[in-house]
Amino acid sequence: MASIDLLPLAIALLIGIPAFGSCIGIGLASMKMLESVARQPELAPELQTKYFLAVGVTDGAFIIATGIGLWFATANPFQ
Repeated sequence: MASIDLLPLAIALLIGIPAFGSCIGIGLASMKMLESVARQPELAPELQTKYFLAVGVTDGAFIIATGIGLWFATANPFQ
């Protein structure tokens, strides 16, 4: 099997695995943030700032992986 035949599978994994991990990570972070705000409502502004930073980094990693996957799909740098 030639390496070009595995390119669609590699692209699907390159986009799918970070998407799954990002969704799980953001869901867990949201759960813990809501638990923390329920316990100590006065810390909500500080927790919300830290939460948005963490979610942004997590989502940024997924966006970068998607960009690389789409670049491989269109440019095919392995020829």
